[in-house]
Amino acid sequence: MGLYTTITDAINQYTGLSPAAFFTISAMMYVVYKIVSGMFVAADAYVEVKREQQVMMREPVQIGDITEDELRPYDGSDPNKPLLMAIKGKIYDVSRSRMFYGPGGPYALFAGRDASRALALMSFEPSDLTGNIDGLEPSELEVLEDWEAKFEEKYVKVGQLVSEKTSTLVDDKVDEDHTKEE
Repeated sequence: MGLYTTITDAINQYTGLSPAAFFTISAMMYVVYKIVSGMFVAADAYVEVKREQQVMMREPVQIGDITEDELRPYDGSDPNKPLLMAIKGKIYDVSRSRMFYGPGGPYALFAGRDASRALALMSFEPSDLTGNIDGLEPSELEVLEDWEAKFEEKYVKVGQLVSEKTSTLVDDKVDEDHTKEE
């Protein structure tokens, strides 16, 4: 009890305030400081926040059918391109989670790839960064299904992986006409 009395006497002697008034004013000053300091952002942080807001507001662009090689450039290395990732051949725009899947993020190695096997195995091994799910156990396939459901709920599907590009009807028609002439 002696320490409490010493502190309250010291507060009263040095500030002329009662301990209750002193602590109330101190708390109010702290809250005002936090509010005011929160209004100001360092220039570098401001630029980053604005860029992230622009990414969040950008409408997902439908990519359509692309190959794995065509998916690779969407790994976040180019800030002007969307950040894409595939699960079981379905391509999702994960740009709004750039802090996770973008460069330097904990899951950056999944971006620009079909990461089905790695997600099913909960693996960060480069050899598991593939869409090949052959040989997985039923429990691992269940984990992959959970990941797929989360992605379908949170992100927009923007395309599908294909093994190779198929020719368009126009190309087929040109080839057909060309062979008839010969």
